[in-house]
Amino acid sequence: MDDNLGAAAARQAWDDGPAGAEAVLAALDLGTNNCRLLVARPRPEGFRIIDAFSRIVRLGEGIGAAGSLSPAAMERTIAALKVCAAKMRRRGVTHARSVATEACRRADNCAGFLARVRAETGIDIEIISSAEEAALAFAGCAPLLAQAPSRALVFDIGGGSTEVGVFEIGAERRRSLAGWHSVPLGVVSLAERHGHGRISPETFEAMAEEVHRMLLPFEERHRLAAAARAGEVQMLGTSGTVTTLCGVHLELPRYDRARVDGAYLDFPDIERLSAGLAAMSLDERMAIPSIGRERADLVVAGCAILAAICRLWPVGRLRVADRGVREGILFGLLSQGLARRQTDKREPGKRPAGRHRAGA
Repeated sequence: MDDNLGAAAARQAWDDGPAGAEAVLAALDLGTNNCRLLVARPRPEGFRIIDAFSRIVRLGEGIGAAGSLSPAAMERTIAALKVCAAKMRRRGVTHARSVATEACRRADNCAGFLARVRAETGIDIEIISSAEEAALAFAGCAPLLAQAPSRALVFDIGGGSTEVGVFEIGAERRRSLAGWHSVPLGVVSLAERHGHGRISPETFEAMAEEVHRMLLPFEERHRLAAAARAGEVQMLGTSGTVTTLCGVHLELPRYDRARVDGAYLDFPDIERLSAGLAAMSLDERMAIPSIGRERADLVVAGCAILAAICRLWPVGRLRVADRGVREGILFGLLSQGLARRQTDKREPGKRPAGRHRAGA
């Protein structure tokens, strides 16, 4: 029995069971700010979520100054990962992939941390490149893209980095990623440098301008601004920033994914909400149900990143996605299952060498 819950599992061929009927999939995304897990069963139309977990762990806290993961951040993260491992064992996960992003890409002590994670939780986490992070996030939220306009700007504001991409949408909603760009700034890194409480208009503009400069190379390559002004581009955003702003806009008494995922935010509302949140004290932001204590010190930095995106590409309206890397991983696992089944149909006598089981 193999207790590796990570990258090797993602590459393991699908095997027993009629058309993968016994399969239980898991996708774990360890980001700079959050630890997130989805567990799902394959369905003809995609997958059905049977369990989920999300916890703000702030793994990348202080990494900009220290260059390494702090002991406190590692302890918080391992505690969350133990919960994930228990859920994966309880659900009988057969195929999983676990990835880490910007914080682990930057930390000089990440190899030791991930070795400790594997020893204490059984989860083998792979550090993925910013290119693969973008591809997974965009794949996860792409089903929310409309047929028209035929060009789409998609972005993911993370804790330690921000990714933007452009899709070309063809007949029958065929989507192809025409280009992408990663900015090494996220809500954690920006907030640590510019503050967490009331943010003056001058500081907010300085943050937005810093992000704007880093986005310009992408605009120069793809020339989306003029098309956006002409109504020829749609925009889709996936991040805690946009889902939080949507919750505030809807005045939700508690966060409700069913109402947020797929909703729309108009740019004037984004600007109004951002200015209002920046002018608040930390305690005032904490009192807003959709923000709470865990996001109150980061949301304004996210708003500044969002402001840079909206100003550079004035689409006028943003669709909100409460989905991303985890869903992208699940789609990838499903694709592997389909490929395995197609191979078995062509070579009916061929059987795989082994079987993966999640958990110790």
